[in-house]
Amino acid sequence: MAVNSMRQVPENPLIVQSDRTLLLDVHAARAEQARAEILPFAELEKSPEHIHTYHITPLSLWNAASAGFSPADVVRVLNEYTRYPIPSGIAESFSDTMSRYGKIRLVSEAQLAGGEGGANGGVANSDAMPDELLLTAADEAVLAEIEAAKSLEKYLTKTPLGFSLRLTDRGSVKRELIRMGWPVQDEAPFVPGEPLDITLKTSCGSGRPFDIRDYQLEAARSVLGTLESTPGAPGTGYGVVVMPCGSGKTIVGMLMMSLLKTNTLILTTNVAAVHQWIEELLDKTALTSEQIAEYTGDCKSVAPVTVATYQIITWRPDKDADFPHFKLFRERPWGLIIYDEVHLLPAPVFRVTAELQAVRRLGLTATLVREDNAEDAVFSLVGPKRYDVPWKDLETKGWIAQALCTEIRIDIPEKMKIPYAVASPREKYRLASENPLKDEAVLQLAANHREDQILVIGQYIKQLENLARLLGVPIITGKTANSEREQIYRSFKKGELRIIVVSKVANFAIDLPDASMAIQVSGAFGSRQEEAQRLGRILRPKNRNSLFFTLVSRYTVEEEFAANRQKFLAEQGYKYSIQHWAIPAGLPAAAVPSGVEAQG
Repeated sequence: MAVNSMRQVPENPLIVQSDRTLLLDVHAARAEQARAEILPFAELEKSPEHIHTYHITPLSLWNAASAGFSPADVVRVLNEYTRYPIPSGIAESFSDTMSRYGKIRLVSEAQLAGGEGGANGGVANSDAMPDELLLTAADEAVLAEIEAAKSLEKYLTKTPLGFSLRLTDRGSVKRELIRMGWPVQDEAPFVPGEPLDITLKTSCGSGRPFDIRDYQLEAARSVLGTLESTPGAPGTGYGVVVMPCGSGKTIVGMLMMSLLKTNTLILTTNVAAVHQWIEELLDKTALTSEQIAEYTGDCKSVAPVTVATYQIITWRPDKDADFPHFKLFRERPWGLIIYDEVHLLPAPVFRVTAELQAVRRLGLTATLVREDNAEDAVFSLVGPKRYDVPWKDLETKGWIAQALCTEIRIDIPEKMKIPYAVASPREKYRLASENPLKDEAVLQLAANHREDQILVIGQYIKQLENLARLLGVPIITGKTANSEREQIYRSFKKGELRIIVVSKVANFAIDLPDASMAIQVSGAFGSRQEEAQRLGRILRPKNRNSLFFTLVSRYTVEEEFAANRQKFLAEQGYKYSIQHWAIPAGLPAAAVPSGVEAQG
């Protein structure tokens, strides 16, 4: 495994560092080729204007190994594109990490007896799934480590060939082993699911052509892997796709459905998102309304394609009761489960997903960031990240709108300063978030941007209700009836409403293509995930820039949390400016914030 130790190539785009980070100069001649070649084994962390940062992690190397990459392949790519010599010792560390993949195999007894399998599987799907699977390893020391692991005791039974486990414990065992540093080569068969002829249309219901974008096709194929060339091959057909809001993640899901042609269960965040999925399926596929069902609190029906909410799946009468709607996962012979906004997957759904490892899975998200750091559960139970594209790449190509992000800092009123100073930390955040001077800023921003369709988004209902009253516009919260909610969305899409006020229910999976401006008045303690989702509401491509304003109380804890959100946006490559809203003494409260009007 030769390492580049001498030459320096100034025009090359990549800098390899000893901590396994890769710096990609996006202005270098071969930056695009380098990006494409490092994606299989490196995780994108930051993508601002000039230098993108990738990190080679154990998980990213195991993902690469599962796709057939060797340590020599990784070093070859780095040698090809590095500007400076690769640090000594780093190549050996790749080899040590990647060698752990494949030492533990998960197979059926029939596979082991027949000597079938391989790096990418190679066993056709089986209609008769075994009740038990076998966990095996050629290395006796590895088997001894597994046997000694207390976290695996309840799942595994020692056998002469290794360990047996129940089919329903397949995901739980994989998750525990990856936490121990042992990624499992899962070669056990998948159920094919009941066949369903799903084809994509060439034009939408409106008559405009329906064209698949190159990156959407690339994303779907990255999840399918060898499945296109080897139908039924295990180890392919499952994983996570990371793409910005507005870039067509739903279309990637429909592409997968059309290629697998099987009964499909789709899980998403709320009833409005369920209806949007159904509308998209009817608009862009040849499926009929009889072939698609809604499973929500309002309507519980099941069809070959069923769209459900996470909320109904995780509902139960009390905290000690079972989850009655888990039965949906077994209502039909599903061949594919699509997890929309997979980064929000609730813990109970993780549990049932761990049992459903015999069904092919697709996770869709704009960001895999989870504030509870449970990304490993997404990777091990839904699948590894198969595709990721930088937001700015799609913006440059015109697939999503250019966004200008502005933080407006507003002083708190004199009468609030002492109550704020003596409040508890949590109460400080709420007082700062509900700063009444933010109301005046929202009114002025709305007046300054009369050509924009505006979302006013916040965390606290009382604050939002007051803003809706001042603006004379409707408000959508968790208590808003689904029928009323969808009527407001329709009016906004038609241009009958220019402004709507929305709580955090609008963070996820809501398609408002004409929204061009968002005013964020309060949020969830600096959540990076929330920031990505709220910005995503205004990224649909349009003939104008999108504006994203965040109102922050000056000299308060809100500034500290805003810094976390700002860092995330900057890492995605967005320009982020900070301005001060000045209200001189003697002037009306609705004063213009310095510099803001010029951005309109």
